[in-house]
Amino acid sequence: MFTSLSPGAIGVKVDNLQQGLSLAARHGFDGYHFAISEAHDLGVARVQEMSEASGVRLSAFGFPLNFRADEETFEQGLAALPALAQTAADLDVRRTATWITPASDELSYADNMALHARRLQPAAAILADHGIRLGLEYVGPRTSRTGKKHEFVHTMDQMSELCGAVGHGCGYLLDAWHWYTAHEDAPHLQRLAPDQVVDVHVNDAPERPVDEQIDNQRCLPGATGVIDIATFLGSLKQVGYDGPVMVEPFSQAVRDMAADEACAATREALRKVWIQARLS
Repeated sequence: MFTSLSPGAIGVKVDNLQQGLSLAARHGFDGYHFAISEAHDLGVARVQEMSEASGVRLSAFGFPLNFRADEETFEQGLAALPALAQTAADLDVRRTATWITPASDELSYADNMALHARRLQPAAAILADHGIRLGLEYVGPRTSRTGKKHEFVHTMDQMSELCGAVGHGCGYLLDAWHWYTAHEDAPHLQRLAPDQVVDVHVNDAPERPVDEQIDNQRCLPGATGVIDIATFLGSLKQVGYDGPVMVEPFSQAVRDMAADEACAATREALRKVWIQARLS
């Protein structure tokens, strides 16, 4: 496993890839989560040059297809995906990921599953043709489903069903927050094969009952100890996961910091949980 910075995930705005890589390098991150559309526009040679100069590897990119949109927008995005996938492959970046909305007012569980499978299957196939895996993130908090007519995928077991329906090397984006709020434990993680885990997010939770946790109110990893981060990361190490680990705290305190302060605090939080999980 290696540390990776995603500025947007900690509330830091960067103007471009160069600025983001410089921030990651300055604060000792091994990798960087980036936007494949920007990399595509810059060109492979220029992006490789920037990455090598910074000493920071490109670790994963956000899934560029808006599969939640209307049919025309989805089809346009799908048509653009092969060129973006080729750029990622040329950069030797083999991981992309997105989240799955955990409830709907319009679609039953079965209908929602069918829609996601129909839209994600061709996308995952295009990515797989370029050696890229698609990670899907389930959203665990009960509060994220409250008030909706129909629940959808919100646990690891349910995500297994969706990954099976999508196929083509589809796996998990595992987030410590969602693992915790879904009432999951070490055995859930320890039964996974390493190639099923595409990307990993870490964080912590405020001190409130698990079913009262709110998705956009989190903390830096290790800040409260509510989430057992040592078990989470240690279990991933046990199954052989060797990919990026990025922080997604949705913390107002971190968002209020200047960019360098926020990156420094994030890197220090990662350093501490790395030690707790005996990763170094």
